[in-house]
Amino acid sequence: MVHAVRHGASLRQVAQQFGVALATVQRWVQRAKGQRLDRVDWTERPCGLPTPVNRTERQREDLVLTLRQQLRDTSDLGEFGAAAIHREWLARGLPDPPSVRTIGLILDRRGVLDRRRRIRRPPPRPGWYLPRLVDGRAELDSFDLVEGLVIRGGTHVEVLNGISVHGGLVVSWPHAPAITASFVVQSLLEHWRAVGLPDYAQFDNDPIFEGPQIHPDTIGRVARVCLSLGVVPVFVPPRETGFQAAIEGFNGLWQAKVWTRFQHTSLEGLQVQSARYVAAHRQRAASRIEAAPGRRALPENWHLDVQAHPQGRLIFLRRSNAQGEIQLLGRVFLVDPLWQHRLVRAEVDLKGQQVRCYTLRRRVPEQQPMVKKVAYVLPRRRFSE
Repeated sequence: MVHAVRHGASLRQVAQQFGVALATVQRWVQRAKGQRLDRVDWTERPCGLPTPVNRTERQREDLVLTLRQQLRDTSDLGEFGAAAIHREWLARGLPDPPSVRTIGLILDRRGVLDRRRRIRRPPPRPGWYLPRLVDGRAELDSFDLVEGLVIRGGTHVEVLNGISVHGGLVVSWPHAPAITASFVVQSLLEHWRAVGLPDYAQFDNDPIFEGPQIHPDTIGRVARVCLSLGVVPVFVPPRETGFQAAIEGFNGLWQAKVWTRFQHTSLEGLQVQSARYVAAHRQRAASRIEAAPGRRALPENWHLDVQAHPQGRLIFLRRSNAQGEIQLLGRVFLVDPLWQHRLVRAEVDLKGQQVRCYTLRRRVPEQQPMVKKVAYVLPRRRFSE
C-alpha cells in the first residue's frame, strides 16, 4: 500500500484496490513517513498511546512523595495524607497543584499507603547496573546457550545466541555436537569483525564463559579474549531474573520461530534457516541498530595470545550471603556485614590490583555507592584448559 502511494496512487484508490479502510492506508503511510520501506518497523502496535495523556509526570509524582516524607517527619499536626500534601503544595506556592484525588492515586500507585498490598514498582531501565550502559554511552552484547535440542536421527544441537542491549543486534550459531570455549571465541571474533566491538560482553556463569573454577584466580579463554580486545566481560549472578532478560527473550523467539516452526532434517538446514531469521530480524531492527552507541573496529593486527597476563577490568554481579560476603574468581570477599542477601557489583581491576564493590538496589537504581575496596593481585601462571 505504501509503495503504491509513493508511486503516485491516491490514498482512496489504494484503499479500494486493497479492500481496506482509508484510515488503514493513512496509518501505514504515516508509519513509513521519511523512511526507506526496508527499514520501517511494520510490527503491529497496541491501540492507544504508550502512556495515557492524563498520566501525571514522573517528576510531579516524585514531588508528591517528597512532600509526604517531609510532612511525615516535620509536620506539627502529624498529617501527611493526600489532603495535607495538597495544602502544603498550595502553601509553598508551587505551580499547577494536583487535586486531592490525583494525589491519592499517586500515593496508591507508588505503594506508600498504609494498607497491605502488593507493590508494583516501575522496573529499572535496561542495563541499570552499569552507569555508562544505562546512560546510552556504551553498548553491551549479551550471549547465552540453548541446550538440549535433538534433530530427528539423533543429532544433538546446541545454539550460541547473542543480542545487544541498545541496538537489538542479534546473532545465532547452531552447532553440533557441543559448544566449547574455543568455538565461542571463534564465533565472537567472527561477529565482532563484522559489526565492531561493544564496550561490554555479558555472560552467565557457565564454565564455558567464565572458565573452569576448579582452582582460584582462574580467568577463562573467553574472558581473556574480551580483555585483550578492551571489551569488559560482565558475569551476571546465578538464578537471578532480569539481568539476562534480553538474551533469554531472544532465546525463546529463536526456538519459536526457527526450531519449533520448521522440521529440520540436518544441522546444515537448521543453520540456513537460523541465518535467514537473523537477517530478517536485523532488517526489521535496522533503525534501532543505527541509533545504538557506536562500536570500535576490531584491530587488524590483533592476534590471540592466551598466555599473556590479563589486563583490564572484569565485572561480577553477585548476591551477598548471610555474612555480607560474595564469591568470585574462586575466592570470598567481605563486602559489608550489614549488606546481607543483597546485590553487589564487583569490579576487578587487574591493572590497579584491587576489587571495588558497589551496592545495587533495583528500587533506587541510580544510587550505586562504593562500599568496599580490596587489594587483589592475579597470580602469574601458565594458562591451560
